[in-house]
Amino acid sequence: MVEKKKDQLINALRNAATSISVGSHYEWGHMGSCNCGHVAQQLTSFTREEIHRYAMEKHGDWSEQALDFCPQSGMTMDLLIGELTSKGLTTNDMIDLERLSNKEILRKVGVQGLNKNSKDNVVVYMNAWADLLQET
Repeated sequence: MVEKKKDQLINALRNAATSISVGSHYEWGHMGSCNCGHVAQQLTSFTREEIHRYAMEKHGDWSEQALDFCPQSGMTMDLLIGELTSKGLTTNDMIDLERLSNKEILRKVGVQGLNKNSKDNVVVYMNAWADLLQET
């Protein structure tokens, strides 16, 4: 990952974690207020409402939409995912973030799994991911 993109992603993860921990609206079932939604807000100019509206044009949560990502579709959500990939996230990163499932990050935290719908767990995961990125 290019250093500028890596730094931008580290900052986005830390800022999203801070925002969630100090009381920003968090709701795992809302595409603009969930794990990926918070990071997307940090990496793009889109609001949580806009992200959610774009996501509702297609079927599925972030994981499903990342799997179905087609940069040529012209769908607004695919354009958003394309912007996120241009800033250093992969579609696998998005899936792992939404599910809090990246094995390397979980090892860093010292657990086998985290609750994807827990604000506290999301904050721990995002900060651990930022730490890992910073170490490499």
